[in-house]
Amino acid sequence: MSQARTNARKAAVQALYQWQMTGQSLIDIEGQFLEEGRLNDTQKAYFYELFHGVPQYLDEIDQALSEFVDRPVDKIDPVERAILRIGVYELQHRLDMPFRVILNEGINLAKHFGADGSHKYVNGILDKVAQKKRTVEETKKIQGAS
Repeated sequence: MSQARTNARKAAVQALYQWQMTGQSLIDIEGQFLEEGRLNDTQKAYFYELFHGVPQYLDEIDQALSEFVDRPVDKIDPVERAILRIGVYELQHRLDMPFRVILNEGINLAKHFGADGSHKYVNGILDKVAQKKRTVEETKKIQGAS
């Protein structure tokens, strides 16, 4: 996985966090990130896809999350919520990307931005969503192992 794509995810977590906390428009936040050089060394197209894709599919993403979280989605820690939303977006809309890569990236984001131990929570939730949303991949993996 390219560092530029990883950096795009990191910037998307920060931008989504800001959007969740302030309700600012996506365009304003995006402009601020560009102006401050926070998208340098990122795959900008991927940042835009995540940052605009999560709000676009928010109801669908939160519905998928709500099946597996122990509280209302809006009560999840805002950093973890942003990371989970990106992970679910990728699981549902980036079928070209192996789910293990998505889970690994989510865990790393949680280790980087989240509270101690939040990576375990993120891993547990994304793993359950992946099992439901990516059953074809799971089946292939199981068949390949036998």
